[in-house]
Amino acid sequence: MTNSVQFISALHSVYPQIARTVGETAYDADGNEVAYDKAAVQAYVDAHAYIAKRAAEYPPITDFADAYYWAQKGKSELMDAYVAKCDAIKLKYPK
Repeated sequence: MTNSVQFISALHSVYPQIARTVGETAYDADGNEVAYDKAAVQAYVDAHAYIAKRAAEYPPITDFADAYYWAQKGKSELMDAYVAKCDAIKLKYPK
């Protein structure tokens, strides 16, 4: 099930002419109602669901900064571990 924020974001991506929504009704910049295909918007949400799932599980950027620092000092173990964590998440939630 899609939450309303995901649906509204997808709605604006699929139908860029939509300026605002009130409930399930969409309007253009002139206030005219815009018809849209809910199935097409849901398909967009489904196709992009991996993005939010990955973002929620990626290691913190501070871990990357620390790993980068140590890699510059010749110690790549932390960077290798960071990349391995990211790779595992990409495999878990493929595009």
